[in-house]
Amino acid sequence: MADATVLGVHAHTFSSGGVSGIAVLAESHISIHTWPERDFAAIDIFMCGECKPYAALSHLKIALKPKEVIVAEHKRGLLTQRN
Repeated sequence: MADATVLGVHAHTFSSGGVSGIAVLAESHISIHTWPERDFAAIDIFMCGECKPYAALSHLKIALKPKEVIVAEHKRGLLTQRN
């Protein structure tokens, strides 16, 4: 899928029906937090190395069938070497 290695998954369902979950990857994580009363979910796809975060996003879109997707990409970590 995204060339990532899943080490473990944990999810919690709240009485409201909302879910918070995380897939711990060898290359970092994918997390989700949902607010069904607002028809909203926030997903963080954080990967390093040769992984393909946009492939993971494509699979999540298929699984969740959202009406709208807004993507914000943030480069994290050491981006350039400083002297």
